[in-house]
Amino acid sequence: MARDGPTAPSVHGVAESYRPSAFVREPNMTNDPVAGTVATPARHADGFPAEQALRSRRPPSEAEDRLPVCWRELLAIVLIVVLSDMAIYRGRGFAGYAALFLVSPSLLAWGAVRPRLGPPAWLTGLLLLALAAKAIWCGSTLLVAAGFALAAAFVMALAGQTPYVVETAVFASLAIGAGYKRMVHYGRRASASSINRVSWLNLAMPLAALVAFGTVFVFANPDLLASVSDTAELVIKRMREWLLRASLSEIAFCGASIWIVTGLLRQASGGTAVAEPPNVAPSQATTPESSRLYPAFRNTLLTVIVLFAAYLAFEFRTLWFREFPKGFYYSGYAHEGAAWLTFALALATALLSLIFRGGVLRDSRLPSLKLLGWIWSAENFILAVAVYHRMAIYVDFNGMTPMRIVGLYGISAVAAGFALVLWKIGRQRSFGWLVRRQLWALSLAVYLFALTPVDAIVVEYNVRRILAGHAAPSVQISVHPIGPEGILLLEPLLDCNDPIIREGVRAMLAERDDDAEAAAERRHDLGWTAYQVADELVSKRLRSDRARWAAYRDRSLRAEALTRFHEYAYQWY
Repeated sequence: MARDGPTAPSVHGVAESYRPSAFVREPNMTNDPVAGTVATPARHADGFPAEQALRSRRPPSEAEDRLPVCWRELLAIVLIVVLSDMAIYRGRGFAGYAALFLVSPSLLAWGAVRPRLGPPAWLTGLLLLALAAKAIWCGSTLLVAAGFALAAAFVMALAGQTPYVVETAVFASLAIGAGYKRMVHYGRRASASSINRVSWLNLAMPLAALVAFGTVFVFANPDLLASVSDTAELVIKRMREWLLRASLSEIAFCGASIWIVTGLLRQASGGTAVAEPPNVAPSQATTPESSRLYPAFRNTLLTVIVLFAAYLAFEFRTLWFREFPKGFYYSGYAHEGAAWLTFALALATALLSLIFRGGVLRDSRLPSLKLLGWIWSAENFILAVAVYHRMAIYVDFNGMTPMRIVGLYGISAVAAGFALVLWKIGRQRSFGWLVRRQLWALSLAVYLFALTPVDAIVVEYNVRRILAGHAAPSVQISVHPIGPEGILLLEPLLDCNDPIIREGVRAMLAERDDDAEAAAERRHDLGWTAYQVADELVSKRLRSDRARWAAYRDRSLRAEALTRFHEYAYQWY
């Protein structure tokens, strides 16, 4: 019986409805064995085989790369690999790394197919620029490590992702897989290339004409011919020297560099994405819920508030606004004590993060808990001031040192992390948001320390204190090694009123003068990658002031002056 309304299609009708209408068979071509005709594959309306058209409609496999290959990408890879070989494998100093960090970001951005040159990319690029400038002035191993980390962050920013610290490490590790996929794609493109050979004439003919007529013009001018011959001879000689120095390890290094740089360029073009956890904490429920942990958290905050108040009163009563007695244990209070108080700040940061998360954020009593958190936070910032004060006590006692600058950066990083916890609590941010920002704060502290002219700050402060009549900081000049940045600032002590310090510094500079000459010869032999601006300035300054320590060219007199200086300064150690 006929049924009102739409009828269900038959199985045959369903199959027909899903048959692509664009695919048709060519007429008079069947599979009939009796007719003896040969079957032909189904054809697309445009004339391509249906199987090929169906293949084109399939989603690309995970290992398949559909990003087009351009000549800028290949040239960027070659240039970065050559620069890496010169700066790392054959390099002998920090100037090579400076060139790598200065040039490679521009090549990566130029070679990427679709780079995202947004604020994160510009910021990381500027950080790399400042780092390269410091590496040319006076480099360090920490600078090199920070440079490679920033290079990975720059590539991640080019890919349009925010370079958080952990995510950047994961992103950099994926460069190996990205390089593999990209090189497989290069191989497929090369083997399946359908470019007409005649198209190469568009480049080959002009190049051949340039070489032919250029050669004629060179032979037509004897002076030009002589200059070109000398240049060609020099280039061939340098290439021969380069090839003779090549080894299997260098070939392996270049191969690994090609692999990694290829992967980084593919990532910069958006080839790899690292999943990011949500930045916002779970919102409070419409119906408040009571947290079973609320009483424990409340009692904990009340306890630490009372404890911190009592300790801060003790701190201010014992270490502020009074003169320290003779024999005061400066190292125990100002050095070890400051480290323990910094640890207390870090522990408070972790405890606040533990309290204000999860079900507590949905508790109706949350405002009361936040009030206690703000009170304890205020006490923590007062504790941070106390830590800075303890460091100032130690610096005022016997001067500045590189480790005390490290301590100041460490205290600042912990204080910044604590401030981020308060921001998280006030703005209902997630724990992942907090961890990423705290790692940013720590990374920024490391980066700024790497850029800081530590020796210059240390020596300048100690010299100023000595000239003001406080001889204690002389122990830092006597005991700790001083880099080229600091040597440049010791000159005022050559006229110090204290004869032991004055003669000891003159003997130190005489010894450093001998070392500087030998170091300058070694840098010259190592080549341009070993160049350092600070070392060159030190060599020039010492050569110009040799008359001021001429008496200490005698090594025996120099040793006596240095011994007297060390014994005299050690009383403030």
